[in-house]
Amino acid sequence: MADAVCDIGLIGLAVMGQNLVLNMNDHGFKVAVFNRTVSKVDDFLANEAKGTQVVGAHSIEELTSLLKRPRRVMLMVKAGETVDHMIDLITPHLEAGDIIIDGGNSLFTDSNRRTRDLAAKGILFIGTGVSGGEEGARRGPSIMPGGNPAAWPHVKDILQSIAAKVEDGTPCCDWVGEDGAGHFVKMVHNGIEYGDMQLICEAYDLLQRGLGLTPDELHEVFAEWNQGELDSYLIEISSQIFAKKDEDGKPLVDKILDTAGQKGTGKWTVISALDNGQPVTLIGESVFARCLSALKEERVAASKILKGPRSRKASGDRKTFIEDVRRALYCSKIVSYAQGYMLLRAAAKENGWNLNMGGIALMWRGGCIIRSRFLGKIKEAFDKNPNIVNLLLDSFFRDAVTKYQASWRKAVLHAVRAGVPTPAFSTALAFFDGYRTGRLPANLLQAQRDFFGAHTYERVDQPRGQFFHTNWTGHGGRVASGTYNA
Repeated sequence: MADAVCDIGLIGLAVMGQNLVLNMNDHGFKVAVFNRTVSKVDDFLANEAKGTQVVGAHSIEELTSLLKRPRRVMLMVKAGETVDHMIDLITPHLEAGDIIIDGGNSLFTDSNRRTRDLAAKGILFIGTGVSGGEEGARRGPSIMPGGNPAAWPHVKDILQSIAAKVEDGTPCCDWVGEDGAGHFVKMVHNGIEYGDMQLICEAYDLLQRGLGLTPDELHEVFAEWNQGELDSYLIEISSQIFAKKDEDGKPLVDKILDTAGQKGTGKWTVISALDNGQPVTLIGESVFARCLSALKEERVAASKILKGPRSRKASGDRKTFIEDVRRALYCSKIVSYAQGYMLLRAAAKENGWNLNMGGIALMWRGGCIIRSRFLGKIKEAFDKNPNIVNLLLDSFFRDAVTKYQASWRKAVLHAVRAGVPTPAFSTALAFFDGYRTGRLPANLLQAQRDFFGAHTYERVDQPRGQFFHTNWTGHGGRVASGTYNA
């Protein structure tokens, strides 16, 4: 029997798994590794992990025998049935108090179930989001753990050691909450990532079509933006993408087919928003924009039949237009995060999670794909008022949108006039205008619902919670339908 000398075991030696193992090794933790394709273990030890403390195992039984108690086993495998299959294979080799950590992009409801089912067997489960891609996994990711709170003291040191650190050394990793809270927060992170990417693409499209900027000029613009309020990982890499040349010396970005893929986490965010009755419109439009991009052949055919405005260059000063687009991007980004936090608040209430909203912003402050200077301001907003209902009501974000909204509107107006699709910019502005409107036209909508379905309505001159039905035609019945809310 092997000596139990390893601090943690990791199963799944794809790119993320390998880099997390090397990161743990760098921080002094002894890691045992296993992969279903066992040859990958030997290959990893002979190459990337050569000269490290990493120990290879050729079976799950051998892996668990290498681990100190309580045994800690981290799964970096494909989300879904594969995770359940691996858990079924591991649990016979564990005992009460041992810990399974799922570091994949699992759906939070699966993590709810796994926490509960494993607890019944005495096994502690953690479902944790890990963000930052392969570079983050290797150098310091953002880590969002949730699950069984009893497990946290046993994994805290490892996870916080390997996580990214902000300027003062605080790790971008802290306990999120019970059950699937960690994976829920990672899901919202990914949804916001969809939004950020779509907003950047719309800014690129406006600058390219409105001013005819070349990729080299766009590189300069984005590099400058990255020095200011928009300083972020995605703006930084976009600048680098514009500068990249293909083998023939021409910009690579112009040669990439305009059909976007997705792995599902953005869609999950939108479905969750609908389930919770939260208007997370920007992430929704970002997911649909990817769906529209996938209709490449249809779009090419339609472009020959459906005509819009003649290509219209931006009028006025070039520098002013670039600044209008930058401000539109910044304001829309504020709305995206405000909507994401609305969903986090609603889910916390629904699931009984005590989410640390400012702490989540801090976890996203470094290491992850949406890391940006901006997130520090969200942390400050929740430090000032932990119970703030919406980020738009924080003085910093309120003042920013007030200062920039004229530019935001000009950018959207130009897009409409020029026929440039900006679904994320436009829905962000529509949400902002809807949220700041004391009376929306939903009174007519409720009248329509009561007219055709006797769904009832409330009245402005009566207390909330009292419902009324009108016999609109004179020959309808007196019976009203049951009321329900979105």
